[in-house]
Amino acid sequence: MSVEMEPEGVSRPCLERSIDQIASTTTVDSRIRRLVPGFDAPFFQAGLAGYSDGAMRLVARRYGCPFCVTEALLDRTLINGGKARRKEDPDLIASECGMGDPDENKIAGLDDHPIAGQVMGTLPGEMAQAAALLHGMNYDVIDVNLACPVKKIRKHNRGGHFLAYPDDAIEVLHAVREAVPDDVPCTLKLRRAFDDTSEMAENFYRIFEASYEMGYSWATVHCRTVKQKYIGPGKWDFLRDLVRRYPDRLIFGSGDIWEVHDIFAMLEYCGVHAVSVARGCIGNPWIFRQARQLMQGEPVLEPTISEQREALLHHFDYSMVIHGEQRAGRMMRKFGIKFSHHHPEGEQVRKQFINCSNSRQWRDVIDQYYLESSEETPSSVTDDNSYSGSMA
Repeated sequence: MSVEMEPEGVSRPCLERSIDQIASTTTVDSRIRRLVPGFDAPFFQAGLAGYSDGAMRLVARRYGCPFCVTEALLDRTLINGGKARRKEDPDLIASECGMGDPDENKIAGLDDHPIAGQVMGTLPGEMAQAAALLHGMNYDVIDVNLACPVKKIRKHNRGGHFLAYPDDAIEVLHAVREAVPDDVPCTLKLRRAFDDTSEMAENFYRIFEASYEMGYSWATVHCRTVKQKYIGPGKWDFLRDLVRRYPDRLIFGSGDIWEVHDIFAMLEYCGVHAVSVARGCIGNPWIFRQARQLMQGEPVLEPTISEQREALLHHFDYSMVIHGEQRAGRMMRKFGIKFSHHHPEGEQVRKQFINCSNSRQWRDVIDQYYLESSEETPSSVTDDNSYSGSMA
């Protein structure tokens, strides 16, 4: 998926309280914990096409991520026994990456729960069948993707395409909800509209309202349109107005979460009940630990070189188990580039990771630039609690 991987044109909201004050009073809504035990903090790792596989999720769990969403899994691929039957089965992945025993995996931090299996497709019957398969694979939540803006997805009448066709979207949502037991939460991912026309705005509200009426537990709403893709800033004001319009509903927010302070800024400014962390957590699993540190009133620390080394090695090892050495070597380049941002010699490290294609080269870069040192001390995250500025 081609997306901008750095913040561009993002302005910050004016907040009456500091980020420290906001975080210290932040708790997770009790309805979320009842629906999904273990979802104990108001933030989570989003489903990211081409990124949020089992390896990325397991690393995020090690640093405090309370809930994860898979990348969008195509219904027909699931039905035909493809990718998700092996490479996205959360318990199988944890078993292969760990010791095999579920209890031992949990102790070792290799428990990929709670987790939402995100399904995307076209036909109600196939979407229902795929959702039932995900439930059978022990996913805790079934999430329906009505948001993906990628052109090839829209051409096949999937993802964000449905925001232009509300009747079809509602039919798909109904089929999925009927296929999954009542005690298993179903959720959905939306964008704020297909485009900025008044007709498409009305379509959003039709789909949004219908989902809750048929029993969906929450909607995660990305504050850009489908046409906008990932270009330009999102509209946090839309999320704030949506929450105010529907005060009794669980609504999660998505868009422009680049570092830990953004999580609490969105919670405060928009009033959403949880924040989806997407591009901001690629190569940065520590964002979840930092969020918990803020909530506990502790110093927010950048990862040490030793912690960076540990995360990189774990990520590559998990990727090797899931994808094999050849594919893992290629896939990890894009993660290495993002991880390098935390290193004092970031640009040089980035260039080295770009040239990696196998496990030996990967470990050579790590051994060269991520040597453990007993003298290193964690540094604090730059203080950005004022959040001055205004929303675009």
